[in-house]
Amino acid sequence: ITRMHFRWDWLCLGVLIISSVTAEIENEETLDADVEVEDFDKQSQEADVDRDKSSLEVVYQTPKPTGEVYFTETFDGVLAGWVLSKTKKEDTDDNIAKYDGKWEVEELKENTVPGDRGLVLKSVAKHHAISAMLTKAFIFDNKPLIVQYEVNFQEGIDCGGAYIKLLSSSDDLNLEYFFDKTPYTIMFGPDKCGEDYKLHFIFRHKNPKTGEYDEKHAKRPDIDLKKFYLDKKTHLYTLVLKPDDTFEMLIDQSVVSKGSLLEDMVPPVNPPKEIEDPNDKKPDGWDERPKIPDPDAVKPDDWDEDEPSKIEDPDAVKPEGWLDDEPQYVPDPNAKKPKDWDEEMDGDWEAPQIPNPKCETAPGCGHWVRPMKNNPKYKGKWKAPMIDNPNYQGIWSPRKILNPDYFEDLHPFKMTTVNAIGLELWSMTSDIYFDNFIICSEKEVADRWAADGWGLKKLVASANEPGMFSQLVTAAEDHPWLWVLYILTLALPVGLGVLFCWPAKKTDEDIDFKKPDISKPITKGELKPEREELEDDEIELEEEKENEGTAED
Repeated sequence: ITRMHFRWDWLCLGVLIISSVTAEIENEETLDADVEVEDFDKQSQEADVDRDKSSLEVVYQTPKPTGEVYFTETFDGVLAGWVLSKTKKEDTDDNIAKYDGKWEVEELKENTVPGDRGLVLKSVAKHHAISAMLTKAFIFDNKPLIVQYEVNFQEGIDCGGAYIKLLSSSDDLNLEYFFDKTPYTIMFGPDKCGEDYKLHFIFRHKNPKTGEYDEKHAKRPDIDLKKFYLDKKTHLYTLVLKPDDTFEMLIDQSVVSKGSLLEDMVPPVNPPKEIEDPNDKKPDGWDERPKIPDPDAVKPDDWDEDEPSKIEDPDAVKPEGWLDDEPQYVPDPNAKKPKDWDEEMDGDWEAPQIPNPKCETAPGCGHWVRPMKNNPKYKGKWKAPMIDNPNYQGIWSPRKILNPDYFEDLHPFKMTTVNAIGLELWSMTSDIYFDNFIICSEKEVADRWAADGWGLKKLVASANEPGMFSQLVTAAEDHPWLWVLYILTLALPVGLGVLFCWPAKKTDEDIDFKKPDISKPITKGELKPEREELEDDEIELEEEKENEGTAED
């Protein structure tokens, strides 16, 4: 039985170790939050390339929209329609105010799909601005708005953004003067500085009473976005706005945030119906004290406020062996005056002090002082006890009045028409890759577009992923303690095989216990004396019981 317990202990230990290794690997590959995954469009699967092929074997064809679109851009051909800004950023030093950051059209540095090119931000610590007119303006009426594009932080990202702006339609819109103050309707995309990883969705809402615009920010996603900024992979960013005033933000076709334009924006679209009266003032006699000192309380006669909180312990005794005449510190006998010591400039040289070695073996050195203890007579300064305030009126707050600026916009989806798209960015990291922009109203169109572009990039990146062994080695480089688990995991199958499969050596006790004595037959004559001995034993036991009963009586 002991041996079986020992084997089961080993088996349980093996399961635990294998589970730990598996969990660690899965943790490296999984987001730290639940992500709602949407079904990939069935039609997009027809364009999938065999996952076993490498990037060199992929046949790339420039994506073509399959339905109505308002804008598309693949950057595979001539960069037509895009306009570089020629203006300057306001409220910025002149030496960096100009939008002179460089853009190039290039293939990806890693996991390249031959023939697939994108727009790349090339400059560091410079302002970049580039924009293009939509094929046709999008009017927020009864169709959803879907904005989708790809981003790859090829060098990681230190501080910078990769968001886009959908510019508001106006008669005086001039793309050559596109800058940070150019009116936009929607801003969407990733942004990061320091350890703050963001995914922006901002829309500018027009106040129907004043005509002024206010920025409304979507609440932050509940998942950790760090992976998308640091893994140097191409990620697909999608914003979906629906006429029912709801929105979704997706990364790689997985929903990372969703909500209502009426309920999940900061500040809210609609102001409160009532506000605090700015002219209301708290009355002079308003009493907000819930408790007050008891005015009838009197300090007791025996209350001594002069007693100290600590006194010397009169029962303390100086420890035996205390060295009263020895100082706690003495000059270092091994110290020597530096050769460059100038007594006229530096004064008389004195050896540095060190702990007195004689005090190390003694309970203490120097003048002994009685330790302090709490004073049992100490009461402190007397204060009257607190009682409920009979005049308490509560915490004062201004009265509520109707908000003169109140309005109710029940359909904030009806935003300002957009007719251009722009990237106005600052970055401390170069080689930010953008590709495959699409603005449409049908999810099927966006999914098919993604399959023909981002889908191929994803397959190539997956094909170029290191094998399981390389992933284990990489994980162990980040977490060296995993080497111990790897060794134990490899050793366990061998150990368990030996424990369960190798024949155990039988001891003499096992043989004597399990093996009956059948080496010779028992004859009838030998059996009779054994039976008589058993009968004699039974008679002796009965006599002992009778004698015990007589003794008790």
